[in-house]
Amino acid sequence: MAPGGRVLGVDLGERRVGLAVSDPSGTIASPLRILERREAADDTLRAVVLAAREVGAERVVVGLPRSLGGDLGRAAHATLAEVETLRRLAGPGLPVETHDERLTTVMAEQALAATGRKRGRRRARRAVDDAAAAVMLQGWLDAHRG
Repeated sequence: MAPGGRVLGVDLGERRVGLAVSDPSGTIASPLRILERREAADDTLRAVVLAAREVGAERVVVGLPRSLGGDLGRAAHATLAEVETLRRLAGPGLPVETHDERLTTVMAEQALAATGRKRGRRRARRAVDDAAAAVMLQGWLDAHRG
């Protein structure tokens, strides 16, 4: 069963961070916004914590980029390091956990393509970043539903 309250989903990219949020019942994830990476990584992660507080999130779920075989590569280890910093910045009142995000960007691209948007336009708007966060968060919500 998913914990009650809103959940913030985070897709940590190299240049941008996609954010998604659940509805208050923890049933449906929706894209929220995209944060541009800041020069100092802690500043970017502080912005994630601020976004979580702004939407009243009671938990943060960060996508963990495992390989297709499930291994932890360079990107996954970098994400885990950022998750530790995010936990420190969020404090004990805002739990932070990870969720496997394999193929979420591909699924987000396919979903956006199904809406009839052209690929170049999607990329220019960077719609895939927050959509990938929503796909990942929806997977977490579905996995934690009773």
